[in-house]
Amino acid sequence: MIMTVLTLLVKSRGDAQLKQVDELLKAEFENLDLDFKVLGAPVNKWVQVSLSGEDEVIATNYINKEIGTCPVSIKRVEKSSDLKGYLTKLDAVKNELTVDVGVFEPKITMATVPLAFLQAELADGKKLDLKKIAEAYGLHENLPLTVKVTALAGEGEQLQAELSTAQLEKMRLWRQSLLDRLIVLGATAGDVETVLKRTRLDRDVIDVERLGLFESALTCKLGTDAAGLIPRMGRYMRHAVFVVFNPKESFRLIGEMPLTL
Repeated sequence: MIMTVLTLLVKSRGDAQLKQVDELLKAEFENLDLDFKVLGAPVNKWVQVSLSGEDEVIATNYINKEIGTCPVSIKRVEKSSDLKGYLTKLDAVKNELTVDVGVFEPKITMATVPLAFLQAELADGKKLDLKKIAEAYGLHENLPLTVKVTALAGEGEQLQAELSTAQLEKMRLWRQSLLDRLIVLGATAGDVETVLKRTRLDRDVIDVERLGLFESALTCKLGTDAAGLIPRMGRYMRHAVFVVFNPKESFRLIGEMPLTL
């Protein structure tokens, strides 16, 4: 039997999240002639699934459109291509961001975004340190990010990248809205919405934007402080990580300037 194995653009941080992936996709595929299985997260927590059956192409197209898949092989990465991944490290020693973009054949290869690129893209060229830029834009480990490859990896090296145009546009819109956002890492959008209703905080949130399968950004109403939502939501989401994006604080730290696009 011919079988397709896909590496989803999803990182699992435990069996509970693997089970959620399994339940979500089984619900989507229940009316298809398909043998579907979650294989686990064998490399750097990237979730792998297998598909076989008459409707394998339909299921594959759904995954590619709604969830996304990793390139897996460095041979599938080209200069200037946009890659989605997860911020894995804010390296203050090397002055760079490390982003896992799902490349692990023939070996694990990350993308790095030098501080100089971040200063040009996010700080109008000002020589701000990595920590200040991260605070201003809510950059945190496990945050989904889209980067553009600027240099391919040499032997024993990582990919060099900058933030993509789409990523910068999102940050620009968030900033210019002047609305607080609470980024929730480690929970599905459905779980977030359930907790918002349970705590009645849905009255303080305009929108729940899905950043990834287990990552969301909550847009707060004007005058609502994102940090104030954390204690009430945290009672019911003990395994989630909360990151505040405060546009006013961003303008205070970096100044009032447009992003470079």
